[in-house]
Amino acid sequence: MSQYARQVRQDKRPIRYFAGDESRFGLHTIIGRLITAFGVKPIGSWQRVFKAFWLYGAVEPATGESFFWQFSHVDTECYQCFLDEFSKAYPDSLNILQVDNGRFHKGKALIVPQNIILVFQPPYCPEL
Repeated sequence: MSQYARQVRQDKRPIRYFAGDESRFGLHTIIGRLITAFGVKPIGSWQRVFKAFWLYGAVEPATGESFFWQFSHVDTECYQCFLDEFSKAYPDSLNILQVDNGRFHKGKALIVPQNIILVFQPPYCPEL
């Protein structure tokens, strides 16, 4: 935490705290039952499909302000794009973003913008 404190003290921009996470939303078709006469095989067309997208988000608890971005999957490349857009949305402040310990949050190819500090929450911490 001391490296974060040092960085915050040196920066003169206003500080904003955000909590970030990712969620998958989708539609899964339901296979139901068909009613037919006894001994008649039900004929029904159905297609098993699962379509989903990922929503990356950051919410500032103090004000309720939020920033969301939609992606097709979760990886370091998508997270890099999210951080870049988040940085552009709040360029005049130093943004502290609390995230979980996902692999893509710590990827070697990830370049965190200058106005964002990633703070990783402890693993197995359900109260957060």
